[in-house]
Amino acid sequence: MKSTISFFAAAALSMCAHAAETTPPPAKPVRVILVGDSTMASNSGYGDAFCARVQRSNTCINLARGGRSSGSFRAEGRWDEVEGLLKGSAAYRATYVLIQFGHNDQPGKPGRSTDLKTEFPANMARYAQEVKALGGVPVLVTPLTRRSFKDKVLENNLQPWADVIRATAAAQRVPLLDLNADSYAAVQAMGEDEADTLAMAPRPEKSAEAAPAAGKVEVAGAAKSAFDRTHVGAKGAAYFSNMVVEEMKRAVPESAGMFKREGEQ
Repeated sequence: MKSTISFFAAAALSMCAHAAETTPPPAKPVRVILVGDSTMASNSGYGDAFCARVQRSNTCINLARGGRSSGSFRAEGRWDEVEGLLKGSAAYRATYVLIQFGHNDQPGKPGRSTDLKTEFPANMARYAQEVKALGGVPVLVTPLTRRSFKDKVLENNLQPWADVIRATAAAQRVPLLDLNADSYAAVQAMGEDEADTLAMAPRPEKSAEAAPAAGKVEVAGAAKSAFDRTHVGAKGAAYFSNMVVEEMKRAVPESAGMFKREGEQ
């Protein structure tokens, strides 16, 4: 009898040991790092709303900062923080770095503007290359459209910068989120009145809308508290973050499982 019990006990132990050996370890989490300007940054862009769509089991870090261009973000040492984070990528199944610039690379912004034909494409390509070299997945994002209409037609003065990002993504063979094309089409379809509800503050009466003073230079990273047609409030952040999530699912299908359903807390 004792030998029979011993036999079953030994068999049970063997089965438990075998199960332990064959049970796969828990899946590592996914990490997302956002790099960009004020249209992605906290309090003025869609980045935090995007991070809110990422499942809690994963990590989303919004490092976008207002007033930064593809050149000044690196010059200020902010890219160093991204590289430091990427050196710890082994703890994650994948680290996606979403990179969106263009607004502050345009002419007329001292200390930030970059040359469209030389500096800007070189900067974007370098970001993609360095993310790959550190084991991350670079995802280039074309700039969020501004929402200024002329004769009921939405202007797209960011298209040349979007074109460079599209070409860079193709050349570097990295995923592209064409936010400029998506947001332009959506804002054109909704019209000026509806588009103005996406801003950080309500639209003032037309008689009270003041044109910017001639020669006035925008301060890099200055807080945006009044109505404008570049930055977004809570409604705009939710609207465009959902757009970016859907683009991400299409461009990087394996990332689809890391997002909550729209409206899920």
